[in-house]
Amino acid sequence: MKLKKSKRKIDYIVVHCTATKEGRNHSAKEIDLWHKRLGWRGIGYNYVIQLDGKIELGRDVDEIPSHAKGYNSNSIGVVYIGGVDINLKPKDTRTTEQKEALLTLLKELKTLYPNAIIQGHRDFPKVAKACPCFDAKKEYRGI
Repeated sequence: MKLKKSKRKIDYIVVHCTATKEGRNHSAKEIDLWHKRLGWRGIGYNYVIQLDGKIELGRDVDEIPSHAKGYNSNSIGVVYIGGVDINLKPKDTRTTEQKEALLTLLKELKTLYPNAIIQGHRDFPKVAKACPCFDAKKEYRGI
């Protein structure tokens, strides 16, 4: 997939999970509906990673996303489907395909935004969530 470079200044690439049950796939279109029900313009993330590793486009990168309060204007949001177990407890549910796709996508995003910091949603101040349910900042610090 050829990525479009945003006209916005990007300081952060933020990794999220959908906080949906392990093994259940959801589409960018579904997430768009969920977010519209919350009163948003549409899907808050820029990229969605399916269980099979397929990457779907979310909100256009030139539009301000809605995924990290206080940091939306200068960030890109990437979400993988999953993040909780059958009992809705936080868990790194990434499939092998998702891990590979996420790594590839983040490397491509870093070529577009070399100074951007990659971190999980949970790494921002005042975020009381486990999202993305693994230590993205540590896992991707070498990119």
